[in-house]
Amino acid sequence: MASVCVNSLCCFHRSDAEETMAWSMSVDTVLANKDGVEAFRTFLKSEFSEENVEFWLACEDFKKTKSPTKIALKAQKIYSDFIQADAPKEINIDFHTKNHITQNMSEPTLSCFDDAQRLIYSLMAKDSFPRFLRSEEYKELVKKQQNGKQKRWLPFL
Repeated sequence: MASVCVNSLCCFHRSDAEETMAWSMSVDTVLANKDGVEAFRTFLKSEFSEENVEFWLACEDFKKTKSPTKIALKAQKIYSDFIQADAPKEINIDFHTKNHITQNMSEPTLSCFDDAQRLIYSLMAKDSFPRFLRSEEYKELVKKQQNGKQKRWLPFL
C-alpha cells in the first residue's frame, strides 16, 4: 500500500497495482515513485540509455545541496559523469547547452544544469516513457501487481 497525497489536506492509500497503473499518467508519476524510477531505469538499461534517468536524478539531488563546497564538488561530479566529452555516462545534449554548462563550471550554481535537465526530461517524456509503457516489462509488472492484489483479497486462490 502506498500513500498518495493529493494536497496537504487529503491523503488516501493506493494499492501497489493502482500505483503501478498510475505510472502511465505521466513520466512525473514514475519519477516521483522509488519503484517507478527503478522499473524505468531497468527499462532504460535494456535500451542502453539509463544515463538519462541517472542524470535527471543526479540533478534533482544536486538542487537540494546547501553547502557552497558541496555544490562545487557535486557539480564537478555531474559534469565529469554526464557532460564532458567522453564522459562514462555522457548524455546526448546539443553543443550550445554543453558549452554553456562548461563555461559555468568555474563557478557552478544550483541552476547550472537546468537547461540540460529540461532537455533530458523532454527526451524521456516524449521518447523513452511511451516505449516504457508499451514494453513487456511494464505490462508484466502491472499484470503481476493485479494478480497479487486478487490473491490478497481472495485467500482461496
